[in-house]
Amino acid sequence: MTTVAPFHIPDYIRSIAPYIGGKPIEEVAREFGLDPAKIVKLASNENPLGIPDSAKRAMAAAMADLGRYPDDAGFDLKRVLCERLGVADDWLVLGAGSSDILITAAMTFAGNGGRVVHSQYGFVVYGLAAQKVGADATVVAATAGFGHDLDAMLAAVLGDGTPAALVYVANPSNPTGTFLTPAAIEGFLAQVPAETVVVLDEAYTEYLDPAQRFDSVQWVRRFPNLLVSRTFSKAYGLAGLRIGYGIAQPALTDLMNRVRAAFNVNALAQSAAVAALNDQAFLDESYRVNRAGYRQLTAAFDAAGIDYVPSSGNFVLFRAGDAADAGAKVNLALLRQGVIVRPVANYGLPQWLRVSIGTEPENAAFLAALPMALRHARQAAA
Repeated sequence: MTTVAPFHIPDYIRSIAPYIGGKPIEEVAREFGLDPAKIVKLASNENPLGIPDSAKRAMAAAMADLGRYPDDAGFDLKRVLCERLGVADDWLVLGAGSSDILITAAMTFAGNGGRVVHSQYGFVVYGLAAQKVGADATVVAATAGFGHDLDAMLAAVLGDGTPAALVYVANPSNPTGTFLTPAAIEGFLAQVPAETVVVLDEAYTEYLDPAQRFDSVQWVRRFPNLLVSRTFSKAYGLAGLRIGYGIAQPALTDLMNRVRAAFNVNALAQSAAVAALNDQAFLDESYRVNRAGYRQLTAAFDAAGIDYVPSSGNFVLFRAGDAADAGAKVNLALLRQGVIVRPVANYGLPQWLRVSIGTEPENAAFLAALPMALRHARQAAA
């Protein structure tokens, strides 16, 4: 028998808890003996309308050239983004989803022992990104409403005199759905030291109510240390293609483009993203369905006396019960009925669950299954 010497793996790598996505429909069908066609998945904040037809046509046209590598510079996609955003192409960096942008930012600016700051209940990838590069993560307690405490985060960034390398701010935030006003963000940006890179995660920005919307690109022009991260996975319906982008001044994007993997965005994703950007009708319908679904879910929560966090995204965080493991019990009871939602115990919220907003029938299926799930959880806790 050959003896293999132990790998010399840094402790910060060994301590990483792998990211676990929402349960796939096929896995739930196998585990509980259910018909996959009857399962409703509301776990991963996907667009319930699916991929737009415009993107399907664009991908079909691009398939003829898949024997070649994709355009690593993303010329066609960047051209459309530049027109929309009013920036030059060297202000952009492409990623395999916005998670790739978030991780590349940590690799570029916080590696080799840098310090990263993010909010409690912030997207799990922030902490994972810090761990992956061996950075020291400072987690700042959230407000009573589960949102970012920007004053406390600023104090953490400043530290004991050595500013943090990187700070993540999400607006809206996942999994809580909380929203920061533009005035609050602008005030924060004005006080962050120039040597600290601020990543403003806008994965759900297209779902904001018109009264909430703001132009973060004008902040990018004012603050050389700001990187805005966006994705095509949510409102644009391209989650399976993994494509996102970052906007920053060239001093930041130049470095990130050196660090990111070559050909990190495939040809089909690039062609689909161009089509989706030009499909305003699909984006408008996605917004309409989301707002209607939000009203449908929250009206039912209000009627049943279920606590929830007001959300500006395409999901709602709701309280499953008072027992310490209420979220796990209700989640299991929902799975048995063919409804997949997202447990958030890994965020320190074991009594809560996150439900993505689906179509009207999908939301109705979840709401029909929820009372029985809550009763079973209460009986199990008795």
